[in-house]
Amino acid sequence: MQRFVTFVVFATALLSAPAILADERPDHFRGAPSESLEQARQNFAETTARIDDVLARGELTPADLAAVHELTYTLENALERIDEEYDRLEEQLEELHLASEGADTERARELGQRYLENARRFLP
Repeated sequence: MQRFVTFVVFATALLSAPAILADERPDHFRGAPSESLEQARQNFAETTARIDDVLARGELTPADLAAVHELTYTLENALERIDEEYDRLEEQLEELHLASEGADTERARELGQRYLENARRFLP
């Protein structure tokens, strides 16, 4: 009976979640931090693999759903960091583009090196 009550409470919470606005979501899990791109990539890979493991089990139990829910916080942190780093890379590319377009050799070389250094962090 206890498991049934737990399931009903959890299922009700899941079904009502879409009605809660994103900025009003309770912050009941923090997820692992992603302080750098490297850490974000590692968190993304490891946490995605963990979700894959849970989903591969077949039918999802309330505990499985709770585990996936908690893991999504780490993924959100990782993707936010990755997005910030991609935005920074995009800005560097635009600066390089403008320098090359303006035939500014020295600035293009400097910006190109900065861009390449940052871009390599995204390559396998």
